[in-house]
Amino acid sequence: MKYADYEHWSKWAASWGQNYLKTLSDRPVRAQTQPGDILKQLEVSPPEQGQPMETILADFDRIVSDGITHWQHPRFFAYFPANAAPASMIAEQLVSVLAAQCMLWQTSPAATELETRMAEWLRSALGIAPHFKGVVHDSASTATLAAILTMRERAWDWRGIVSGSAGEKQPRIYASTETHSSVEKAVWISGVGHKNLVRIPTDKNYSMRPDALRSAIENDRASGMEPAGIVLCIGGTSMGACDRPREILEIAKSENLYTHVDAAWAGAAMICPEFRGIWDGVDAADSIVFNPHKWLGAQFDCSVQFLADPAAQIKTLGLRPEYLETLGQDEVVNYSEWTIPLGRKFRALKLWFLLRAYGLEGLRSRIRNHVLWARELAQKIGRRSDFRIVTEPRFSLFTFQYTPNGMNASRATEQLLERINDDGRTYLTHTIVENEFVIRFQAGQFDCTRDDVLSVYDIIVDLMEK
Repeated sequence: MKYADYEHWSKWAASWGQNYLKTLSDRPVRAQTQPGDILKQLEVSPPEQGQPMETILADFDRIVSDGITHWQHPRFFAYFPANAAPASMIAEQLVSVLAAQCMLWQTSPAATELETRMAEWLRSALGIAPHFKGVVHDSASTATLAAILTMRERAWDWRGIVSGSAGEKQPRIYASTETHSSVEKAVWISGVGHKNLVRIPTDKNYSMRPDALRSAIENDRASGMEPAGIVLCIGGTSMGACDRPREILEIAKSENLYTHVDAAWAGAAMICPEFRGIWDGVDAADSIVFNPHKWLGAQFDCSVQFLADPAAQIKTLGLRPEYLETLGQDEVVNYSEWTIPLGRKFRALKLWFLLRAYGLEGLRSRIRNHVLWARELAQKIGRRSDFRIVTEPRFSLFTFQYTPNGMNASRATEQLLERINDDGRTYLTHTIVENEFVIRFQAGQFDCTRDDVLSVYDIIVDLMEK
């Protein structure tokens, strides 16, 4: 394919995409394939000669479009969404055409300065204090790893980046039992180690217990270990658990510990002022992360980390050999020094398009609707005697269990979930709450409607009767 053909095939792709979006609600939400079905349709070896775009696109339509789970489906209620609002899609197309490597200010001035301003816009939208500075990552997992590395190095006074861990006290990281698995992975990758992630028990509301946290820190210091940092959870993946920032961050300050707030999903809800009481006190944190690609509608991937003082993270991750110097521009920001990869995409463009195309009020109305509709669905399910709401809605997420007479509830719930997802009309996932298998529901797809949400009830009843 030549550059001269780009316009023609781009129009084909746009036409295909428009038809895909128009027919999306008619497709099964989850891919109706078995392991290996796609693989056996792909050639074992790459072609020696180039092939026509007609052939490539025909194979795409034949193999890929029905072999993928449709994350933009309006009845996708599994996991958390990875959204793609239309305005964000357009921005991604333009980013692909520009194909810029945005590692430094000088390699992409517009990308760097737009990232600065979009972080400011989002900071204001979420009601976060103005002293925070923002940076865009690919995902919250990367931002969390950056924060864990910073915790480690800060505890060691940055000796680890020079001489490694030899001779240093063992760092300890504290998080609740509801914190996301990305925290655990970060402590593996950082070299802190699985055994040094201290899981703090939660109270009846699944919030980290301050008394248990303080006790764990005191015991570790007495044992000669090095408490390094605390990860707080706002909107945990399992059932939306939230720690209480003000209490936890007061302990962190008294113990001189670095703090990171994982609000990857629920952070987006803070554009609605009525939800901000849930993270009261968050301005005392060192690091906060949320994913605009989850609930705001930004095309995946797009995660924003706010730093009270970027200096500690830059000191941990920043590396500037001579060939990366920006001559004559000593004060420019190079965001690659704030993040793990040197190479960086132009992710801020989709934020600019998204926020301008829908406005904060348009985005707020979506989030408020999702919360309202999820509560309505929970109430409807909860009125049935053969179901039990296990955890009440937190934002737009709740869990429930099927409890037919004479059957083990966990097993009955698992069997029902299998029927729901094999059916294809909607897609839900599960979690474990106090050793019980439960179905997990969350509303968050950008264009889902009240009817889409409430259809879950009708689908469940229909499948129970079969």
